[in-house]
This record gives sequence, C-alpha cells and structure tokens, in this order.
Amino acid sequence: MLRASFLVLLRDRKLPESLTLSLGLVPAAVLAALIAPELLYARGTGVFDPFSPRLAAGLLAAAVAWKTRNLLLTLIVGLGLLVVMG
Repeated sequence: MLRASFLVLLRDRKLPESLTLSLGLVPAAVLAALIAPELLYARGTGVFDPFSPRLAAGLLAAAVAWKTRNLLLTLIVGLGLLVVMG
C-alpha cells in the first residue's frame, strides 16, 4: 500500500523539474553506497585499508570504465588485477 500510494496520489500531478532531476541521481548514489565500503574498509574489521587489493582493483576498474566506457574491458581489468594482487 505504501509503495502504491505515490503512484495513486501523484498520477495526475507533474513533479517539479528539480525533483525529477534529483530522482535521476538516486541509482548512482545507491550503487556508490553499496560499493564504497567494500573497497575502502578491510573485510570484517571496519578499519580503513589504503593498501587493499580491492581498492586498487576498484580504482583501476573505475579509470578504465571512465576512459573506455567498455563494460567487458572494465570487468577484465578489475578482476584481473584483483586476482593477481589477491
């Protein structure tokens, strides 16, 4: 009922453009919130580890993704470095 209430109550209204633009950023924020702790903190300890293989692989994969926009190459580079360093 709670999830459907927004569809029912707002179906005839136009949302402000600023809200529509903000809602478009939600998926990226959620993804960052899920990935960042896995890359930044040592597994199971909650302590920041700047020399973690996961952090190095994640940063390199992010750079490859940004530069090439190629998902397969990003996965190969990130996972490859993680396997080599791990």
